[in-house]
Amino acid sequence: MDRAIEMARHSYDAFNRGDFDAAVEFFHPEIEWERVAQVEQPLRGREAVREFFTPDVFASQRSEVHEIEVLGDFLLAHCTFHSVASGSGIELAQEGYHLWLIRDGLAAEFRYFLGRDEAIAAAEDAGG
Repeated sequence: MDRAIEMARHSYDAFNRGDFDAAVEFFHPEIEWERVAQVEQPLRGREAVREFFTPDVFASQRSEVHEIEVLGDFLLAHCTFHSVASGSGIELAQEGYHLWLIRDGLAAEFRYFLGRDEAIAAAEDAGG
């Protein structure tokens, strides 16, 4: 899992530079990316996530990683997403937890949670 943590950090760094091709290198080709739970359909596949990363409503966007920890087959990243909206210039900072299922050394699933306890419970429910 040390290698997965290294690759996750590389992915976040690439995302923050706007290098979305490099950001998705860590993703399994068939990754399932949950956007907003129970509201939007998950994205499926590396290319769909790559397209999703391309900013349209944000003039700038980056994820500040505070900590990454291992929970069985999962990585849990405590992050703050910072963005500036296109047009209005409104700034957003949203703290949350990114739960990554690691399979064959790649990120196979991504889920977002507002709370750490909720993310840990999801990992435990999935056997992580």
